[in-house]
Amino acid sequence: MKRASTHDAIIIGAGPAGTSAALALARRGWAVAIVEKSAFPRRKVCGEYISASNLALLDRLGIGDAWRGEAGPEIRRVGLFSGNASIEAPMPGARSGPAARNGFGRALGRDILDTLLLDAARSAGVEVFQPCRAVAIERDGDRQAVRIQATSGSPGEEGMTLRASVIVAAHGSWEPGPLPSQLGKQSRSSDLLGFKAHFTGSALPPDLMPLLTFPGGYGGMVLADRGRLSISCCIRRDVLARLRGSLARERGGHVPAAEAVERHIMATCRGARDALADARLDGPWLAAGPIRPGIRAGYEADTFRVGNVAGESHPIIAEGISMALQSGWLVAQELGGAASGRAGREAAGKRYEAVWRRLFSTRVLAAEALARLALGPGGVALMEVVVRNFPRTLTFGARLSGKTKPVPGLADARLAR
Repeated sequence: MKRASTHDAIIIGAGPAGTSAALALARRGWAVAIVEKSAFPRRKVCGEYISASNLALLDRLGIGDAWRGEAGPEIRRVGLFSGNASIEAPMPGARSGPAARNGFGRALGRDILDTLLLDAARSAGVEVFQPCRAVAIERDGDRQAVRIQATSGSPGEEGMTLRASVIVAAHGSWEPGPLPSQLGKQSRSSDLLGFKAHFTGSALPPDLMPLLTFPGGYGGMVLADRGRLSISCCIRRDVLARLRGSLARERGGHVPAAEAVERHIMATCRGARDALADARLDGPWLAAGPIRPGIRAGYEADTFRVGNVAGESHPIIAEGISMALQSGWLVAQELGGAASGRAGREAAGKRYEAVWRRLFSTRVLAAEALARLALGPGGVALMEVVVRNFPRTLTFGARLSGKTKPVPGLADARLAR
């Protein structure tokens, strides 16, 4: 596999953020490479809901029709399942702009969504290296050299080197590694660990997306494609350890983390219990994390960060895919209009960071406040009281999270199909 290749941009990671950037840049005439460590299709820990504000962007990326043909039902109601309480309110619809013509958001499994996006990138001329892992990035004159290694190869197999002026880090924030853009990983008792599963045969109303709260964590559920219910959640590391320890003593043996999480949700959240009473698990539970919410640097030394490596909201607001798609689009806009040379790229990086914060900082902060309420002592009880007396609080919260906020730059004719 040992060889070299030169591109205008190298994108590390083929999730929604990476492929959004790759598609937009390729359609501007850039020579783009994607490095993706996993073979597709593959499942991911993700809520899988995409709000209606993104549908015009999916059209621009060339997968809108395919997405509509595959995704689950329109989500017209938002809810709260907490203890014995089940409260519902209308999902806000976009009031103006392209999103207003697209109705409501829907959910699609990441095994399908990511494959649609990557296939579109290939069709647009993006060179895809998969399954390959980026193992080092080094400065090479005015370019950067990215050394990659086939993940399916033998440990001693030589890899290859890709060179480009621009690196887009779209590898996510959950997995540590040797790249400068990858985050360090420390184990803390307060860490939030993510879990995800699909079920079939659920009793969840098809147009409802409820927030779940339970001691030590929160989550959500939504009906996605092919009748699959997607449930995703976060739980504190210390709470999970106590749950597993208690079950292990009760059984006299090891208890898998996912089983402890499922039992905990079913025991403490009636709405989830009712929705899953006759449902069947479709594939294994997945786990990931810890989740690292917060806003990070979007640009540094010719590396642009997109997706949750640039900034991560608590998944309590179900905006992860939206932020990923839109951040990839934003970085392509700024790079596409940048002056040549390193100074031009640095100016594009500053503009990108500024527009990222304008678009996403409010929802990141709102998600943090809501998560603190859900996880703090007495917070869930207060949330229940407020929502029970003012159900439209759920509608307001969905709007505050960015579900109706239009994606900037879609009128740029240079990026049209």
